[in-house]
Amino acid sequence: MQQHLRTLSIALFAVVLFATSAAAQTSFDVATIRPSSGQVQFERSGSTHFAYGTLTLRDVPVSRCIELAYGIVPPLLFGPASLKDTHYDITAKAAPDTTPEQMHLMLRTLLKERFNLSFHTEKRELRVYELLVAPGGIKPKLHPSAPGGETHHQNSATGTVATSWTMTEFATYLSDPIGAPLVDKTGLTGPYDLSFDFTPYVDMGATDVRPDPIAVLKATLKGELGLDMVQRKDIVDVMVVDHIDPPTGN
Repeated sequence: MQQHLRTLSIALFAVVLFATSAAAQTSFDVATIRPSSGQVQFERSGSTHFAYGTLTLRDVPVSRCIELAYGIVPPLLFGPASLKDTHYDITAKAAPDTTPEQMHLMLRTLLKERFNLSFHTEKRELRVYELLVAPGGIKPKLHPSAPGGETHHQNSATGTVATSWTMTEFATYLSDPIGAPLVDKTGLTGPYDLSFDFTPYVDMGATDVRPDPIAVLKATLKGELGLDMVQRKDIVDVMVVDHIDPPTGN
């Protein structure tokens, strides 16, 4: 009987310890938020890096933090202009073994406690796009990544180079510049390395006419990667920010 009670006590202690640990993992150990120290070149929403429990955000608007925390693409987030007008440098630290999923929960806590974020969700009819494999198949500039590669991308004035991107991640990335949700319907699995250059698909001599960014992107995807975008209307869930404040002090 005593052995049974001892075992039960150990089990209960483990449950309490796990619950306490899980509760602690809903917020960062420490987080500093400062005005942006400078623009990240070719990245209008700044840069994001997460490794060994440390989240480093450079020159990010609050909208970017919300997108990371809730897994939402930019065109599905609505709210005041302040969401994108002011940029910050944020460094937030937790345990070295913190997972990306736990980091997202911690970022939600940071947004609530430091920015006083409140929001609601609703359904709206919006323009959306599907990402497809174009007739003729994929091109050599889109090829499977080597195992164990780090997800990374680098923008330039004329294009992008990326490694270890899934098509879902690629579609999410393109949703911002096209101003509409882009859903992966390629059926392509696994991470890919890719590169593309817009230059051949823009009339560089037409200085008085601004090129249509959607038309340029569609031509680039087909010509460089063998992909296509198809537009449709759909009823989708969106996030609407009701209130946001400047961040509280560190």
